Formats: sequence, C-alpha cells, structure tokens
Amino acid sequence: MKIALPDLVSNSYFPAIAAIELGFFKEQGLDATHELIFPVPDAFAALADGKVDLVAGSAHAPLMAFPRWRGCKLVSALSQGMYWFLVVRANLGIERGDLAALGGLRIGAARGVDVGLRRLLVEAGIDIEAENIDIGPLPGGVPPGVSFGVTAAKALADGTIDGFWANGMGAEVAVVSGIASVVIDVRRGDGPPSAFRFTQPTLVATDRLIEDAPEAVAGAVRAIVATHNALKADTGLATEVGRKLYPAKEAGLIARLIERDLPFYDATISEEFVAGMSAFAEAAGMLDAPVPYEHIVATRFADLWRG
Repeated sequence: MKIALPDLVSNSYFPAIAAIELGFFKEQGLDATHELIFPVPDAFAALADGKVDLVAGSAHAPLMAFPRWRGCKLVSALSQGMYWFLVVRANLGIERGDLAALGGLRIGAARGVDVGLRRLLVEAGIDIEAENIDIGPLPGGVPPGVSFGVTAAKALADGTIDGFWANGMGAEVAVVSGIASVVIDVRRGDGPPSAFRFTQPTLVATDRLIEDAPEAVAGAVRAIVATHNALKADTGLATEVGRKLYPAKEAGLIARLIERDLPFYDATISEEFVAGMSAFAEAAGMLDAPVPYEHIVATRFADLWRG
C-alpha cells in the first residue's frame, strides 16, 4: 500500500507517517510506504491515476482531481480543523490576528493550499486585490523532495517573501529562529470561526479500493486511530519517528508540535465539518452545488473512528 503525502516534514500529516514508521500498518497486515508528491493537487492526481493507494492530505483537495467527489471518499480524519499558519517577518511588528495589516505583503502559499488563506481573508472582510496582497508560489519554487514549509522559512529569512501560509513545522522553524511571528492560527481561535471547517487533514481512498479491498482500507483507518492513541500516551514517539526521517532541527521540534496538536487528534469526519467544507468549496469555485455527506465520506468506517 503506497500512501502519498504533499508534505513530509510536517506535523499536518504526521499520523499517517507515524502509523507506517511505528508499525501500526504492519499490525493490520499492510505493507505500507509513503511517497512525497508535491503540490497537493499532484498528490490527488496520482490517486486518480492509480499510482498510489491512499493520500494523506487536505479534505477539500480531492475536488481538484475528482470533480463533485466522483470516484473517491474521505475514510478518516488525521486531525481536526484547518491546520495551516500565517506567519510574517517579525520586524514588521504585525500583531496576532491583525489581518488589516497585511496590505502590500508578499505571502508564499502552495497551490491548493492558497485557497484556504484567500477564503479566510475574504470572510474576514479583507479585499485582497485592493489591499495589494500578493499570495502565490515561492520564488524559485520548492526543490524536489524538500518540504514547502521549511523552504518557505528559508525564503522568509532570505527576504524574498514577507510571510507564508503553511504547516505548523514551517511556521515553528521560522518562529524559533526569530525571523517570524504568528498572525493566524485558525485552530486556536484566530480568524473567522467558519475557517476552522474549511478543511482538515484526512486519509482519502478511491471508491474502487474501498469496494475491492474494504478490509485493507479498514486496516488503514485502525492504524491511524492506533497512532493517535500511541502519540497521546507518549509524544516521545514523535521524536523517534522524526529522527528517522527529518533534518536534525525539525526532528527536535516534532514532539513539541505533536503535543500541541493532541487535542485535535480525532479520526471523526462529522457532518458539521463536511457542511462547512462544502460551503468553503462552493465559495472558492471548487464545487458547483452541495453533495450529500455519504457521497463524500466512507461512512462504513465510522465505527472505527472511535477505536
């Protein structure tokens, strides 16, 4: 079983990575590996093309490869809530939550991820064009095999951008280095309340895999739940995984980030979340009309979300 992730050096999709590295997939009889496929739309294109079996990615992003959710479903959450951070250069002196101060700034954001920030600003009453807020890819792109967040932190340090919208690891690297401060952390109350349900990290499978190999998909869901429980019991396991896969600085930070994320470790995909995500997708032009909950979520696995 091959699992694609759009960002490897990140706490965002870490439960899927840890489920492999800590042996929880193996306990379910699954020989799982992970593959970095960036940006987010490319990971879901690989799923649609049958090049990977699952994607650990943003809940809204399958729409980029599966219009109106035809052909895939969300099988479990990796954690709850929109999980990206907006950080800006510390010397700008922008206070946390002060979106009105973003005028004229260059903000790096990956394709497929940028839509979350754009919609957040709109719902906060910010006119992106009038305020001349430039949201787009990093200058020079992201080198193959390198995390977007870590690359963004370097671009911020180099002065080629003024801020970035990315995963918690990228934000943490920039903040602990003293070059950035957090402006928006949606999970902890910043920005419009609706933004929490724009998206969340999820495990996604094709309808074909769910029908042809339901026990394998069920095993993957059980592995995610077991990983949540293991990390809640011992966040030191995150460091163990990080040392196998991450550069030294990021390996030293991962346990702190996972401990901070523990309150959001719940595999449930609620109807309330899907309603919020669907409204976001419609407003962002990714969905032309509502789709029933059971067409988006593989409800046959719902009992497994609770362990």
